[in-house]
Amino acid sequence: MISVESLTKTFGTVQAVDDLSFEVRPGVVTGFLGPNGAGKTTTLRMLLGLVSPTSGRATIGGKEYGEIPQPGRVVGAALEAANFHPGRTAFDHLRVFAPQVGVSDQRCRELLDMVGLSDSAKRRVGGFSLGMRQRLALATTLLGDPSVLILDEPANGLDPGGIRWLRELLRFFAGQGRTVLVSSHVLSEVQQTVDDVVIIARGQLVHASPLADLAARAELHVEVVSPTADALKAVLDAQGWTYAPASENGVRGFKVSDVAAAHVGAAAFAAGVELHALTQQEVELEDVFLQLTGQTDDAPAAQGVAA
Repeated sequence: MISVESLTKTFGTVQAVDDLSFEVRPGVVTGFLGPNGAGKTTTLRMLLGLVSPTSGRATIGGKEYGEIPQPGRVVGAALEAANFHPGRTAFDHLRVFAPQVGVSDQRCRELLDMVGLSDSAKRRVGGFSLGMRQRLALATTLLGDPSVLILDEPANGLDPGGIRWLRELLRFFAGQGRTVLVSSHVLSEVQQTVDDVVIIARGQLVHASPLADLAARAELHVEVVSPTADALKAVLDAQGWTYAPASENGVRGFKVSDVAAAHVGAAAFAAGVELHALTQQEVELEDVFLQLTGQTDDAPAAQGVAA
């Protein structure tokens, strides 16, 4: 279990993280989401002991990172894909870190094969693409076979095939009971990967829940227009549907919430009500994310939701 308790970090006059609290469960993939500058990387750096919090506490298995014996065998973390010596080969890069976690050269070879870099093992990292660096960073995090994975924007630079590969790998690790925390500023990148979401904006928690609960906030509504609006209103009232007034080209109509267009059309047909327009619209999950993080004009006020 990863636990963040009232975590706060101030850099001069800038409050990067503000009284942030959440938990990350083992056995699932948790997406740590928010726009650029939301405080995600600062939070992860505090979790890994790279930055001291102004107040609050971040623990892994009940211990702060610095209290964990041989942390590399417990926590695998990759905060960026650029922290490589350009003159080293991929294999030599792993060999530099292998003694720190007590593993052999064979383990390095196995991981290069796992992340699809076996054919590039003897290539210098300076010539790697960003996607290849991401794969090598992941291999580095896995050297000690850790029970906790913390990855910052791991899909950055991966092509569609690489993103699918990453998704399957992370789900495999979570299926083994490991704790997996993946940060991203784009929900669509991790939407098919994560089970839980923790969303922050301006350093504060705005939402934490299973992904299914977030998806339930995505709205479905139907815009329906009729020259006999009063008769249409009577149909909607008889069905007990929630609706609001709307209009199109001066013709009155309604916006009906959480009902499919087929149901509205069938009810109107059965009542003999003429329709001039019947349009089903859905609010995508990404739109809900943008609203929560204040990236739309109609964003709701931020509020914390316990996981």
